[in-house]
Amino acid sequence: MDALNPIRPEDLGPTLLLVNNIEVVYHDVIQVLRGVSLKVPEGRITALLGPNGAGKTTTLRAISGLLIPEDGEVVRGEILFRGTPIQGRPPEEIVKLGIVQVLEGRRVFKHLTVEENLKVGTLTRRGVNLKEELDRIYHYFPRLAELRHRLAGYCSGGEQQMIAIGRALLAKPRLLLLDEPSLGLAPLLVREIFDIVARVNAEEGVTVLVVEQNARVALSIAHYGYIMESGRIVLEGDRAYLLENPDVQEFYLGVAKEGGRKSFKEVKAYKRRKRFM
Repeated sequence: MDALNPIRPEDLGPTLLLVNNIEVVYHDVIQVLRGVSLKVPEGRITALLGPNGAGKTTTLRAISGLLIPEDGEVVRGEILFRGTPIQGRPPEEIVKLGIVQVLEGRRVFKHLTVEENLKVGTLTRRGVNLKEELDRIYHYFPRLAELRHRLAGYCSGGEQQMIAIGRALLAKPRLLLLDEPSLGLAPLLVREIFDIVARVNAEEGVTVLVVEQNARVALSIAHYGYIMESGRIVLEGDRAYLLENPDVQEFYLGVAKEGGRKSFKEVKAYKRRKRFM
């Protein structure tokens, strides 16, 4: 990429998911997203970055239909998956279309074994060869093969995250949504899980949209990224552009500028105004 010819999402492949200028309101009064737009290229990994409370999880819920149980609604804009509007559809319909979300917090059925948890991922599919499908998951997560008969509630946090991702992969998603997969995990486990996500993308062509606060690890595997603050997209670009951007370096990668770290609000407010002019 160069400044005169920046890479756009559509340069990375056909658009699988288009989020076009959506606004989301909870309980009819609380506006969380304000004109959010993004494109997810097919077969690529896209990162949605930003601080806690920026609206990242709400964006995923709008895509996956999980706003409905939370009394949320897309009140403006549209969400297109393979050119078809999906906003307002129930979650089960969206899963059948090929969009599967791994929720924040390692949601597993603690009273079921590891293998029973994984099998849940096949419930939306017919004619599944369970042995082949489980072997496929154990290929990516060999640790789960060793623990297949252990109750999931007795597994570590990293192992539970592997279960959650493996279960989602057994649903054969065209688009995998990952919500804060690094949350609460040790750095070595975070690196291992993100490396596996990159392998799944490269070997099986699964498109990934990952929400993360850990910008460094997310950008290590992402092809394109968006940065969200206060319910808006404030910056976007391919991996190289974002890694080299001084704002991203200072506020998301921990690289202080010469003269010391400045006020987040002061610098960001100026940069936002400059970008939006």
